[in-house]
Amino acid sequence: MEFDLTERPRRLRADGVRGLVSETTVRASDLVAPVFVDATADERVPIPSMPGHERVPVEEAVPRVREVMGTGVGAVLLFGIPESKDEVGSRAWAEDGVVQRATRRVKAETEAYVVTDVCFCEYTDHGHCGVLADGARETWERFGGDAEDPDTRLTVANDPTLSNLARTAVSHAAAGADMIAPSSMTDGMVRAIRSGLDEAGFEDVPVMSYAAKFQSAFYGPFRDAADGAPAFGDRRHYQMDPANGRAAMREVRLDVDQGADVLMVKPALAYLDVVRRVRDGFDRPVAAYNVSGEYAMIHAAAQKGWLDLEAAAYESLLSIKRAGADLIVTYFAEDVADRL
Repeated sequence: MEFDLTERPRRLRADGVRGLVSETTVRASDLVAPVFVDATADERVPIPSMPGHERVPVEEAVPRVREVMGTGVGAVLLFGIPESKDEVGSRAWAEDGVVQRATRRVKAETEAYVVTDVCFCEYTDHGHCGVLADGARETWERFGGDAEDPDTRLTVANDPTLSNLARTAVSHAAAGADMIAPSSMTDGMVRAIRSGLDEAGFEDVPVMSYAAKFQSAFYGPFRDAADGAPAFGDRRHYQMDPANGRAAMREVRLDVDQGADVLMVKPALAYLDVVRRVRDGFDRPVAAYNVSGEYAMIHAAAQKGWLDLEAAAYESLLSIKRAGADLIVTYFAEDVADRL
């Protein structure tokens, strides 16, 4: 039997030509590796829900970053676990805070590009991303922790949080941070931080905003890693509803108007449609955060022999790049960079 096949796409899938016509690539220079620095630790502490990752003491920040750089990844995103917490998270902007101390060391002793996360969930004793609204804790307790009751949802006061975000960003820049990454999903956070940085003489420090950060089930391992789980309530009133793609574009547009230099979508794999819409809609670099739960589920499947860890990790990052991300924050950074 004869077939008239004028179109044969398989011609371009042969070895030799396959790489020449590949549309999407993942490079080590596309990746940012998260690093957790713990002011309460005297030695490295493994994170059980994130195999291969650890909390490191401030004294180990430089060796840890050098390990990352040894794989070809040149950028890190620093998270801090402070030595103490309070109602407003004041250790977040302390001159001798954990991220500030780690940043000074890393910038003095390595060539790494240092991005710092600016939020308060790791620093507040209640685990929320800002200043509590009046009576929030009491209201929650009075209603018995009913997350569905509308009176128990509002936990963070938006506007009082803004000045603290700016103070934290300025303290990070003063310590040498190359880029500031606010993640609190506070309305107006980019404008407040941009103004604070400019007034302090850090007008050349860019802001990578977590512009579309969804209230996701995929954050669980991170909360273990950064000790940032809410003590009560949830984050539904400030993180985005996973159902809302159009609202994400509004959030991103607001951050662009306020001066964001890079736009982040978080999580990545379950929100590739949002990554693509941001890529098509805005002339800014697009970042995607391949979050802890996405990392952990691939590891868990690989440990059971259901997936090839390296292949699945690479394919997941390739899909994020194909969707339109220019850079990817990922816990797979070192493993994939070694492959590349």
